[in-house]
Amino acid sequence: MKLDFDELNILRKISDKPRISQRKLANKLGFSLGKLNYCLRALKEKGLVKIHNFKNNKNKLGYAYLLSPKGISEKTRITVAYMKLKMKEYDELKSELKRDLNKKKQQ
Repeated sequence: MKLDFDELNILRKISDKPRISQRKLANKLGFSLGKLNYCLRALKEKGLVKIHNFKNNKNKLGYAYLLSPKGISEKTRITVAYMKLKMKEYDELKSELKRDLNKKKQQ
């Protein structure tokens, strides 16, 4: 299963605040409501998110977005893969900078 960076960010945000409104979540992520709704439905279809409706509750909390066990596992896996990618990019940039500095010294 492949998640994109937007989906990973959604999983991260809803794991921190499962009862956040779609409007607030979209705002924090820089998404339109339509894009967020589309992504949430896709995550639900993949079995990564459970959406609970509390509209009939007198506290009017609306929805809660909960990561499923599969969602927690996938979020962790994607986060580790992302960190490995960033560490590789850092090492490549560090090597490139070192080569450039050595060339400059030789001139």
